[in-house]
Formats: sequence, structure tokens, C-alpha cells
Amino acid sequence: MILDKQENISIITQESSNIIALVQKIEARYHEIKNDNIIVNLFSFGNVTKSDLVEFLQLSKKHRASKHSFVIVTNKISTDDLPEAIMTVPTLQEAFDIIEMEEIERDLGF
Repeated sequence: MILDKQENISIITQESSNIIALVQKIEARYHEIKNDNIIVNLFSFGNVTKSDLVEFLQLSKKHRASKHSFVIVTNKISTDDLPEAIMTVPTLQEAFDIIEMEEIERDLGF
């Protein structure tokens, strides 16, 4: 797992193709990034399924409940096919845009 911090955003990239192992690594190091917005970049994964992304559900819910963004970057599956608590976008730039929008919403009290 590669962890790159940019201001208040932690970008997580995984080299191997095991989603469950990635979720476990994020949970193990969560104390380091719990106060940041999180982007999980799965773009290097060849095949991502709905069940793979559902592995992030509890982590996403916990992080969003603490008023931080949790965004997954993948173009392998449509957001419409996922639970509402899992935010996916097809590009890294869109992940940054989502975080910016969500921060504005939080500042406005939504």
C-alpha cells in the first residue's frame, strides 16, 4: 500500500490486486489518516467487482460519519450499482473535485 499525503487528503494506491488485503491495511493504518479526506485509487486494478467495492462499505461509513470524504477511483463499475455510502469516480481529478464539493457542503452545514 502506497500512502501519499497532499494537504488534508490521503491518497492510497495498491500495487497488488487483493482488495481484501488493501482494506485490512487501511484499517490497520487508519489512525494515521482518520483526520484526512481519503482517496483510494484502484485504477491499476485490472478487474474490480461490486463485491470488491462493498469491502470498503464499513470503512467508508465510519469515515463519512466523522465528517470526512472517502472516495474510490475506478472506472470498472458504475456508481449506480453500489450502496449510497460508497462514492466512486472514474478519475483522480474527479475525486479531488468531489472532496472539494463535500467540504463546501460541510462548511455550509449540509
